[in-house]
Amino acid sequence: MNSRRRVPKPLAITAGVVAATLGLAGCASASGAEQAGAGDQLSIVAATSVYGQIAGEIAGDAASVTSIIDSSVNDPHSYEASARDRLAVSRADVVIMNGGGYDAFMGPLLADAESQERTVLDVSEISGLLPADEHDHADDEHADEHSDEHAAESDGHDHIEGFNEHLWYDFDTMRHLAEAIEAELTERSPGHAAEFSANAAAFDAELGALEARTGAIADAFAETPVAITEPVPLYLLEAAGLHNETPAAFSEAIEEGDDVAPRALQEMLAIIETPVALLAYNAQTASPQTELVREAALAASVPVVDFAETLPDGSSYISWMDDNVSALEAALAA
Repeated sequence: MNSRRRVPKPLAITAGVVAATLGLAGCASASGAEQAGAGDQLSIVAATSVYGQIAGEIAGDAASVTSIIDSSVNDPHSYEASARDRLAVSRADVVIMNGGGYDAFMGPLLADAESQERTVLDVSEISGLLPADEHDHADDEHADEHSDEHAAESDGHDHIEGFNEHLWYDFDTMRHLAEAIEAELTERSPGHAAEFSANAAAFDAELGALEARTGAIADAFAETPVAITEPVPLYLLEAAGLHNETPAAFSEAIEEGDDVAPRALQEMLAIIETPVALLAYNAQTASPQTELVREAALAASVPVVDFAETLPDGSSYISWMDDNVSALEAALAA
């Protein structure tokens, strides 16, 4: 397979455009079969609406965007691709995937729909945060020839050891993603270069405002102890200068969908009672054990801040992250 791939700086650039309708400050995804190949627009297909919404902001009216995971009720970990998804990917100019084992359904989709011209933007590679042995694939001089095969291989497992794949909580990675999208769209549609540049600059300014707020939290609450049920929001918590006290055995078990060992659960409950400043809670992976921890936090008057893995319906990426930062500020001020 000869899907095009370029990896400038620490970025991996991959492109495609599939149809979607832009909604409230963002895009409301449409089905791949309906949207892919609409008119002469570029077609972008994103694995999730988080990336689809960002792509829509950069592309404006010059591209159509389809998000495969387009609802907050869908779980990317267990999603099974449909024939409609395969059609959308087969018609895409640019495909955006999280990589890092998060959206495993994308590997087979890319392998099933070979393309000489499609560009694949792998956010895990763009981030520069992959462990060295995994990131080496992106630097391979033969990456142009094997990018689709690599996508299938790297996403054929659930998790890369030592890597937090929830990259949308890392603002710097989202900045690099926006740069990659702008560069790819500009190359494919140079007549819209000024529009892409202006949209990317506006997005970057909004990211900068969020970074300023997390920096202010870090200045005021550096090393403040917090707890998590799993690593979903860790990039954001780290940017805010907060220190995760959660036993690794607890958060890793929750992330993998396993039962928490009794000792790890007791350690977690003890940490909650210390107390910590807040509990970051992922309701999308709730279990009897996480609920027990949540109840302990509430009993100890520890604020519980909910974080999600998928873009809330009707939200833009920026408005979603603004809400998350606001929730952190309120919890720490309590």
